[in-house]
Amino acid sequence: MEFQEKLIHGTLIKRYKRFLADVKLDNGEEVTAHCTNSGSMKSCLKNGAEVYLTPVTDPKRKTRFTWEMIKINGDWVGINTGNPNKLAFEAISRGEIPGLENYTAVKREVKFGDSRFDVFAENESKKCFVEVKNVTLKEGKFALFPDAVTTRGQKHLKTLMEVKKQGLRAVMLYIVQRSDVEIFAPAMEIDPDYAKALKEAVLNGVEVIAMQAKVTPEKIELVKKLPVKI
Repeated sequence: MEFQEKLIHGTLIKRYKRFLADVKLDNGEEVTAHCTNSGSMKSCLKNGAEVYLTPVTDPKRKTRFTWEMIKINGDWVGINTGNPNKLAFEAISRGEIPGLENYTAVKREVKFGDSRFDVFAENESKKCFVEVKNVTLKEGKFALFPDAVTTRGQKHLKTLMEVKKQGLRAVMLYIVQRSDVEIFAPAMEIDPDYAKALKEAVLNGVEVIAMQAKVTPEKIELVKKLPVKI
């Protein structure tokens, strides 16, 4: 996924009210950017750290920038929760995710029951629903999800189990937007109910795939599949 516009560099002053961040640009101007990440952003939030923003031209938007990434321990961490969906759609369309190749039709935002999944892929013999989650939480060598309690995430897992019951393929895809981790696992200490639900989903045939992304100011690209520990 390549950024269509040149990103704007600055330093983080503070994040507040979950969806807002004050940033000092290199020219000295202080601006407020939209933060798409509603989680705690634990392990990827540091005042004074370098950040990159996308300029926004939509006159209806109150904020003129969207916060894309932050530099933590020398590496860029992607915090825009909208980007993993784009990454997943592009990669599945191109057959670039191990285990999700050979689909001839790929769509975004497809309904199943009263839910809407991020990606639907099919070919002559298979139909597959994919739910995509953004992962930024790091603990040692582990990438963990979620970074805050998520009842919505539990609902998605239950619906994936329903997908599987109907004879379709159900995949939980975690996009890890940082390079300094080696293994994916559920964040048991933060949300034990989600961790329990994920384990139940796997026992009921839901597949779990974790892909690591390399984040730069020019583009974000999936680079490798991470082992999963549940």
